[in-house]
Amino acid sequence: MFKNTYFFLVLIVLLGLISCKNTVPRQDKIVLSVNNNKLKMSKPIVVGANRLKAYLPLIKDKRVAVVANQTSVIFKKDKTHTHLVDSLLRLQVNVIKVFSPEHGFRGQADAGEHVANGIDISTGLALISLYGKNKKPTAAQLKNIDIVIFDIQDVGVRFYTYISTLHYVMEACAEAHIPVIVLDRPNPNAHYIDGPVLEPLHKSFVGMHPVPLVYGMTIGEYAQMINGENWLKNGVKCDLKVIDLKNYSHKTFYTLPIKPSPNLPNAKAVNLYPSLALFEGTVISCGRGTEMQFQIFGAPFLPNKKYDFGFTPQSNFGAKYPKFKGLFCNGLDLRKTDTLNQLNLKWLIDAYKSTKNKSQFFNKFFTKLAGTKKLQQQIEQGLSEKHIKKKGQKDLEAFKKIRAHYLIYKE
Repeated sequence: MFKNTYFFLVLIVLLGLISCKNTVPRQDKIVLSVNNNKLKMSKPIVVGANRLKAYLPLIKDKRVAVVANQTSVIFKKDKTHTHLVDSLLRLQVNVIKVFSPEHGFRGQADAGEHVANGIDISTGLALISLYGKNKKPTAAQLKNIDIVIFDIQDVGVRFYTYISTLHYVMEACAEAHIPVIVLDRPNPNAHYIDGPVLEPLHKSFVGMHPVPLVYGMTIGEYAQMINGENWLKNGVKCDLKVIDLKNYSHKTFYTLPIKPSPNLPNAKAVNLYPSLALFEGTVISCGRGTEMQFQIFGAPFLPNKKYDFGFTPQSNFGAKYPKFKGLFCNGLDLRKTDTLNQLNLKWLIDAYKSTKNKSQFFNKFFTKLAGTKKLQQQIEQGLSEKHIKKKGQKDLEAFKKIRAHYLIYKE
C-alpha cells in the first residue's frame, strides 16, 4: 500500500514539473532522487550573476566593461530574467562599454559570421566586437576601464569559441593591469571528459589550449586553469576573481534556460554538439538550415537504406548558407537518443565508411576541430571507436590530474 502511495506521489510531482515546461525560462532545474523511500529535491542553482552582494562591492565607483551576450542574465523569483547590463545600469553601476563574442551581443549572428562594432539600442552603450577586426581587446578599447566583468554561458566543448574569447580578455586585461571578474554558470556537459587532447601545433581560435574536446569544467574553473597553467602570452597573470555557483556539482543536471547560440536550440542539441560538430570538418551536414540543428546529420549521397531520415536544408535564422542548401539529404534523426555521457565517434566513423568518395570526406577544418591529425588518420585506417579511445586514454588521465587543481565544485 505504501509503495503505491509513494509511486503516485512521485508521479504527481513529475507531472507538475512537466506542466511547467513552457513557462518563462528559469535558472534552476529541480532534481529528484529517491533514497530509502524518501523523495528528495535539490536546492535551486544560483548562478554567479545572481550573487550581486558578492561582486557589487568590487565594482563600486569603478568604470566597468562587460563581456556579455544574450545568456548574460540575472534570474528573478517570478521566473523572469533581466540582462546583466540592464540590471547593473539600474543599480547605478558605471558601465562604460560592452564587449561581444561570436554571434554578437544579442546572439543573432551565424557561426563564423563577422560581428561589427555598434551601439546597443536599448542602453546606448558602445558595443565592441571580439569577433570582428580583433578577437583580443586592444589597449585603446580598454582605455579608461577599471575592471572587466565576464559573463557568458559556455557549453563545455573546446571548439565552442567563448573560452577563446575568455583567454584573450584575460590576456589583454593582464597586460593592462585590469582585474577580471568571471560570473560563473553551470556547464551542461560537465558530467564527462572525453575526446582528443589538442596538440599545440594545431592551436587556433576553435582550440587554444591542450585540453580534451570535452573538458568537464565550468567557465570559472576554466579561467583559473588558463591563469594557473601560464597559458597567457609571455606568462602574464590575470588579476582574476570567480564568483562561484551555489548548490552545484559537476553531476548536477542543468538545462540551459536561454539558447547559447543560434544553432543550439535545446538540451538535446547541446548534449549532441560535442559529437556532431566534428561533422563541420567533413562533407556531412549536421542539420544547419533546419529546425533540428545538431540533432540530425546527413548528406545527399549517403545510402537511404541505412540513413532513412530525410531533410532539406534551407536558409534560416543562424544559417544563411547551410551545407547542401535545397538538396534532399539522407541521414539519421538523433532526437530520441539517450543522453550522451561520452563522445560518440561511431556516427562519424560509419558516415565515413558509407561515403564512396572517401578522399573528399574530410576538409582542413577537421584537424582544427579535433585538435590533432591523429583522429582523421585513425578513422581512415579503419580503427574502431573503442580502439581510438583506448589510444587517447593516457592523454585524458594526464589532463584530469591538471584539471583537479582548478576545480571549485564537487565531482
